[in-house]
This record gives sequence, C-alpha cells and structure tokens, in this order.
Amino acid sequence: MRLSTAGEMREMDRLTITGFGIPGRVLMESAGRGATLFLMECVPDVAQKSVGILCGRGNNGGDGFVMARCLAEAGAAVRVVLLSKAEKVTGEAAENLALLPKMGVQVEELADEASLSRALAGMERRQVWIDALLGTGLASPVRGVFRLAVDFLNARDGFVFSVDIPSGISADTGQILGAAVRAQATATFGLAKPGHLVYPGKEHTGKLRVVDIGIPKMIMDQVGATHFALTEDWVKDSLVPRKPEAHKGDAGRLLVVGGSPGKSGAAVMAALAAMRVGAGLVTLAGPRSLVPGFQGQAPEIMALALDETLGGGIAASAADQILEFAASCDGLALGPGLGMDEETIRMVHRVVRECPVPMVLDADGLNALAGDLEAVQAAKSTAILTPHPGEMARLCGLSPAAVQADRLGRARGLAADLGCVCVLKGAATVVALPRGEVWINTTGNPGMASGGMGDVLTGIAAGFLVQGYAPETAARLAVFLHGLAGDRLADTLGLVGYLAGDLILELPETLGSFLSKLPIPRQA
Repeated sequence: MRLSTAGEMREMDRLTITGFGIPGRVLMESAGRGATLFLMECVPDVAQKSVGILCGRGNNGGDGFVMARCLAEAGAAVRVVLLSKAEKVTGEAAENLALLPKMGVQVEELADEASLSRALAGMERRQVWIDALLGTGLASPVRGVFRLAVDFLNARDGFVFSVDIPSGISADTGQILGAAVRAQATATFGLAKPGHLVYPGKEHTGKLRVVDIGIPKMIMDQVGATHFALTEDWVKDSLVPRKPEAHKGDAGRLLVVGGSPGKSGAAVMAALAAMRVGAGLVTLAGPRSLVPGFQGQAPEIMALALDETLGGGIAASAADQILEFAASCDGLALGPGLGMDEETIRMVHRVVRECPVPMVLDADGLNALAGDLEAVQAAKSTAILTPHPGEMARLCGLSPAAVQADRLGRARGLAADLGCVCVLKGAATVVALPRGEVWINTTGNPGMASGGMGDVLTGIAAGFLVQGYAPETAARLAVFLHGLAGDRLADTLGLVGYLAGDLILELPETLGSFLSKLPIPRQA
C-alpha cells in the first residue's frame, strides 16, 4: 500500500488544484464529508449525541468546519471551538467557517489559554470529540493553547476522533511533537501517512480510514512515492508457487554460519526457519565442538564443522571453509549466536567482503561490523542487514533513543550508504531498500518480544533468498510473514508466552494460507 509524506501530500493537493483544475474547496468538502461518514460508522448514533469540535485556523480546521456542518445537518448537537481569531482563518477554511453561524452552529473564538480553559470546562460532558487542531504539516512541538487543547482531549472519556492525523504526531516519523492526541479513530485523506503506521503514532491513531478526496491517480504518479506499507495484497502479488516437478535442489541451498558456547540454539532456529519456509537444502556451519549438538536438534539439517578458537568460537581460519562452501550455495546467513571472539570478528569481515552469494547478516554478525562498515560497502553481493535498535545504534554510532526517534530515516540512510537492504526490527519493522524506498510492516504483536524471534526472522529471509527471490523481496516477505505467524499464534495461544520455536512451526501454515490461493504453474 502506497503512503505519502506530508510534503508529498501538499504537492499532490497543489497539482490537483492548479494543474487539474479541481478547486481546493471541493477537496475540503470531500475530506470533511468522508471523515463524517467514517465517524458515523465508528459511532452509529452520533446524530443523537453532543459533539465538540476543536479546530485550528488552517486546512485541518477547515475539514473540521465541514464536519460540523455535516453533523449539524444530521441532527447532532454541535459546538465548535476555534483556537484563533476568525479573521486569521483564510482560504477555503474561512469560507466553510462562514457557513456555520447560518446553520445555527455555535463557534467560539478562543485564542488565549485562560479563556480556552474556561470554555472547555463547560464542555466536559460532550460525548464525542473531534480533533481538527493541527494537520500533517506540523514540524515543531505543540505549545500554548494547542497543548492545552491536546491535554484536554486526552483527559476525556468520550469518543475522540482525529482529522487527517492526531494533532501532535509527526506525519513523516510517527513521533510525538511535545504532546499528541490519543484518538480512537482517524480519517486521513488521499493516502495514509508513515506517522499513522509507525509507533508511537500508530498507537495514537486508533482505527484508520483513508478517505478518497478526488486526487487523480496521474497526480499521485507524477509526485512519486517513497513510502509503502507491507500488506497481504503485496505478499499475494510477490509470492511464486512452486512448480509441480520441483526438487530440493530447485528450492535452494543455504549455508547458515553461527553458534558459540551457550548460543548454539540461535543458529539452529535460523536454519529450521529457513527450511520451514521452503529452503531445499540447509547446512549449518559452526564451531567443531558444537556440530554434534546441531545434528541432534535437527536431523534434517546438514552440518559443517569449522575451525574453532580456544574459547569455542569460530576461528579466523574458518573463513576459507565458509567461502569455499558458500560458492556451492544460493545464499548465506551469518550471525545467529556467533559470539564476539576476536578471531570470529576477523572471520566475519573477510566473509562479508568475499562472499559470492547474497547474505543475511544478523546479531553478532552485525556487532562484528560496528564501527567499520567498509566490509559491507565492499561486498561482492547484496546483503540484508537485520538489526534491532541496539545493533542499529552500534552500526551508526548513535544511541538507541536516537535511532528510535527517526526509525525511517535511519534505516533509509544505512541502506543508501551501504547499498544494502536494511531491516530495522521492532514494532512496525522498517525495511529500507538501497534505492530509497521505505516499507513499514503491518503485522506482529508484543508477544514476539522474546528470545530467538530475530534468529527466526534471519532464517525466513535467508530461506526466501535461496529460493530465488531478490534480496529486496525476500526481506519484505520475511518481515510480513514473520509478524503474521506471530499474530496467528497470539490468536490461538494468547498474546504472551508463545516461543520462537512455536513460531517456526507456524510458518508452513502461514505461508500456505497464501500459496494455496495461487495458481500452480504448469508446463506448456
């Protein structure tokens, strides 16, 4: 699903008005009426309720004025509070504001905190609230009367509905700018914004509806797109069913390199996850002393014993073994449970530089590269990097908080700088592609916050990679299906307590729910 940034949406509006000849007032009317219809779905008896609408002086407030008129026509008891002097409202918003008194809708102009506090105190018993304060163009912290209004809405027991985006949420990053309305539903216009899908913005948005206001598709195509949401429709379009005559060699050969004393399970889970999404042949390479344990946990997985250090990690000399074996494979997963032995770090740098096949790098495979990313830039093949915020912080030389403050920007920057696919894990995982696109995942739940889930994601991505999917596609498929499998488990086992191993077992049925609906290719 295509998304738009605030700037892209402004440009679409401008081109629709100036280049296509659709008046701005028509767009505002469509927005306000579409938002009202969605509100009526959310609160079916809203026409019998008292409604308070808090409006700013810009177009967001103008959409609120249209909603006020529509709700008054339906019979609701509507009261509008304008956080500005009426003479400061201009354009289409002013035209819609002028209509309200003619319909008997009370509008109060309250531009200072004292008068606003008094007025709001007399409105506390309103049953439905509409936030039309600040739109998607907000770029600075919410202050003054707007902060007071936001805090007031967040203290209400009634239904809170936001116009375009909850006031105080950055449309481009999803971050809270000082304070933000916590809505139960939001109607946005034209296209959804990244801030609706990225936390904490997603949590403040509530139920989201995208309202078509008449922006022509050719205008959207002219402006272009940089942000997308991962959805079931995209997965259906991207998956390729297996041919009836396929054999295990056709399904891809994967080499997983990982494991160290106390962490062997991570590498095993990655290998098993790859097989559960269809990888044909998987070999797990690890320290020689751990190989018997590998084979005992998963007899379907082949093993490769590597030179090891005195501490039981993978030795630097093992790079020769890994590179030679990788040449006969279709992909490599490097990192799960690897450890940070000094020799192991040297092995990682060499393998990343010289590996002849696409790679998935995770966990200590990433930590080994922190502070020296030249190996990724010099790599012979495309790499998928799958850091969590802490690993991303180490890779970028930042704090985890700085990463979380701009997840989309950090992921995009790393992908562009290294020419890699960056999967920044977490709630609403971000997949950034080298050409600048950013995809936001729409699956997953808090129950996935447990050990081993990242190792499973690594295996899924590598499993798709060796089956012939391009790295960009493999990463997106892995992220969506990993989250969807978690959602299915939450539905059956509960939101907390299922394990990474449970998710691995859920993968075939999760993937099968898509593949069963696709036509099986036949030979001509």
